[in-house]
Amino acid sequence: MRHEIEPTEHGPLGEAMAAAVSKCVHCGFCLPACPTYQELGQETDSPRGRIMLMKEVLEGQLPVAQAAPHLDACLGCVACQPACPSEVPYGDLLSSYRATKGAQQPRRLGSRVKRFLSAATLPFPGRFRIAAWSGRLVKPLASVMPSSLAVMLQLLPDRLPAKVKLKSRYPAIGKQRGKVALLTGCAQSVLAPDINVATIDVLTRNGVEVVIPSGQGCCGALSWHVGDHAAAKKFAQANLQAFPSDVDAIVTNAAGCGSGMHEYPLILKGTGSESTAVQFADRVCDVTVYLDQLGELTGFPDSSRSRASVKVAYHDACHLSNAQRVNQPPRSLLAQVPGVQLAEIIGGQFCCGSAGTYNIDQPKIAGSLGRQKAEQVIRTDAQVVAMGNIGCMTQIEQHLNKAGSAIKVQHTMQVIRDAYLD
Repeated sequence: MRHEIEPTEHGPLGEAMAAAVSKCVHCGFCLPACPTYQELGQETDSPRGRIMLMKEVLEGQLPVAQAAPHLDACLGCVACQPACPSEVPYGDLLSSYRATKGAQQPRRLGSRVKRFLSAATLPFPGRFRIAAWSGRLVKPLASVMPSSLAVMLQLLPDRLPAKVKLKSRYPAIGKQRGKVALLTGCAQSVLAPDINVATIDVLTRNGVEVVIPSGQGCCGALSWHVGDHAAAKKFAQANLQAFPSDVDAIVTNAAGCGSGMHEYPLILKGTGSESTAVQFADRVCDVTVYLDQLGELTGFPDSSRSRASVKVAYHDACHLSNAQRVNQPPRSLLAQVPGVQLAEIIGGQFCCGSAGTYNIDQPKIAGSLGRQKAEQVIRTDAQVVAMGNIGCMTQIEQHLNKAGSAIKVQHTMQVIRDAYLD
């Protein structure tokens, strides 16, 4: 697409945005893949339409406020990227645009409150635990509270799991086959700390030493995807320093975090850390990718061979499937688990509506997508639905519960770990 964007007018991300816009040929292959286009049916709510809006804003032809509603409605699920024959890096364009133009966008008070609370709590486990505990107490009053607060309260669990303190190192069990550093996450460590416990258990049982860097923090994805470039850079810089170099890989067990860490070269573009960020991102991989490359899962007890069959549906988290192009490794691992009968979710390629803080910022669209996803999962007749992202787990569990379903929501690592415990 021809454009008149002057990259130097838009800071260090200007060149990346201009290059992304120029790759789009307006073919429309992205439209059927886009959940919000399917929901809203408007060209301006499609990837193609949004690229045009961003182009016009960057060229100075369109006010930021006029494009804002359509760009805010984008999930950032990047389902358009695998569908795009021109390989437009839509996710990089959208995040860069938000980082560049987000501060110029007028927002209502309710939206500003939600964004402030999310930014002040979610990336910090200690603060988030206090906020979640406090919010749980007033959750019964959500129906009479302002909608901006009610939607946040409704996502909180009725009970918080006990806090889990992780050690700095977990030795491999048996012959050592590898060594990794694990990102433990922010919201995940509060809402579902057992995911990290299960991940460590599966890795060590398969001969992998696990290191938990003490100086690690939020991956920065939540900040980056809502346009807070300064916070994202701060989190990225801290993790570059915290994670050791003497490991085979930096593994993640949350799709959004893994995707965010792969974006460090863009987040830190134009800084003195850009080259370090490139090397760092090359070492990041999802835990299922690492285990799949390691070889077959080992060490299942003999008793697990007689486990009762359990039907497990697998949900593709967008930032694992679309952003990181990780589809087969989780399925390959689950298929090796004794007793697991793997089921595909028909229509499962569409986003569940979680998308970071999207279900807080855009509850109506997120609610519709969540209901559809729950219906798709229910139609599989599975007993368990597995996935690799805490945000998806929270969203899908909420909508399964609303539908009266007893299907259990688990992380892929929890499903595998449970077979070791039988």
